[in-house]
Amino acid sequence: MPYKVVIAEDFRMIREIFESTVERAEGYELAASFSTAVQAVRYIEKNEADLVLMDVLIPGSMSGLAAAEKIKGIKPDVKIIIVTSMPELSYEKRARETGVEGFWQKEIQEQPIQEVMDLVMAGETVYPSEQVEVPIGNAKSTEFTDREAEVLKELVSGASNKEIAGKLCMGESTVKMHISNMLQKSGFHSRLELALMARHYGIAINEKDQPVT
Repeated sequence: MPYKVVIAEDFRMIREIFESTVERAEGYELAASFSTAVQAVRYIEKNEADLVLMDVLIPGSMSGLAAAEKIKGIKPDVKIIIVTSMPELSYEKRARETGVEGFWQKEIQEQPIQEVMDLVMAGETVYPSEQVEVPIGNAKSTEFTDREAEVLKELVSGASNKEIAGKLCMGESTVKMHISNMLQKSGFHSRLELALMARHYGIAINEKDQPVT
């Protein structure tokens, strides 16, 4: 029996490429294709599926990562490959924590998507060999620590130091230290400039910023 594949991708051209790839691939069958993650989750709740190809930033009330967590909660045996063109620092970490088997960067494409599909369905976990590196001021995105990236993600949402401290369970002085370190690395002169540039380059994206349809 061929593997049943569900696609969730809002960009029509990319979605059609995935659809064509699945339809041409031996051993796979296109079960359904949607423009939102919510539609994919609802489909999987009621139908059989073996593999999901899903974008991270996708219009609607649920991100690709949130949808992946939902799917793993109801049908843990369904394999998931997250696809994204954004270098957001937390995506890979969250995907791993959720149990996502594959992570495919559209911009890098270390392996063809069908090859990633084959490896994932063979029981392997496939992630990029290295993180996407994006310049941000005088620094590179990979120079920020995991904790700095977490602070930056909240900073981009417009949160105050007190709000960031409460969300991340750290002291306000620690928040200030992380922001100061990022300013020193990047050469930016204010937290606003840092937040704006991080959002512009897709390094830190808060899910509140996602378009809702």
